[in-house]
Amino acid sequence: MRRVMLETNNHIFKHYKTIFMDRGNMVLPRLDYARVAHFIAARLRQYFEASGRKVGVIGLSGGVDSSVVAYLTMMALGRDRTRLYLLPSSVTPSEDMEDAMSIVEKLEIPDGNWRVISIDEIVEAFERKLGQMSRVGRGNIMARIRMTILYHEAAANNGLVIGSGDKSEYLSGYFTKHGDGGADVLPLVGLYKTHVRQLAEYLKIPERIWVKPPSPALWPGQTAEEELGVDYATLDTVLYLRFDKKLSEEAINRVSGIPLETVERILERVRLTRHKRRLPKRFTIDYDKMSV
Repeated sequence: MRRVMLETNNHIFKHYKTIFMDRGNMVLPRLDYARVAHFIAARLRQYFEASGRKVGVIGLSGGVDSSVVAYLTMMALGRDRTRLYLLPSSVTPSEDMEDAMSIVEKLEIPDGNWRVISIDEIVEAFERKLGQMSRVGRGNIMARIRMTILYHEAAANNGLVIGSGDKSEYLSGYFTKHGDGGADVLPLVGLYKTHVRQLAEYLKIPERIWVKPPSPALWPGQTAEEELGVDYATLDTVLYLRFDKKLSEEAINRVSGIPLETVERILERVRLTRHKRRLPKRFTIDYDKMSV
């Protein structure tokens, strides 16, 4: 059974590698990844120096984004100041845990600087108190539990939480508010998923991590592209042409060949998720007008 599963995954990985490395390069520029890696690492180092905090705390899922963040954090702070937390649930694929452990091993993170904490009992406690949850509701609780654990560990170790969200997820709102979207610093938020994958290749992160289908793994069979309704190569192209090149929807359609309906749907999602990228709405009281 194990052999069959691995062979199946290898087939899937090759398929996704073709999509991301071929289609994903049609419009987006190819970056100098040595410069990108050193720039992000230097900015992270400066951020920690300015904050007076010592430790970078990362939730390591086995996916490409958190793996890249782990590598860059080690470049910035060193392995002794990098703390990795694997926070699986009962629905976390075993392959994701294996991939996360391979990052721990490749970076030679000291034993005291990484930890596996299952969140199942905590999720079940929430469910007992709140009652039966929807699939999405339970997934959001799981994401927020993970972030609570990371912030606890950061506070206990004079650290900061380093998030792993990329520009594709940030603009499209594909994250849980105050869950995986909560962090002290987001070093990858300037890079689209396509570029994060290419950076992972440059950093020599194991190939099966950066070519496998992205998934938050909050329920069995979940994939990011299925939820988004579009593959990342298309998503990144539309977002890049709109927000970096400032093209209209019609111009994006002409330049990329992506159907106008798809372009409109992606940009509508961006509009509908603006609240996730903003600070809480604040009401101002005019004391002169309100005084008696």
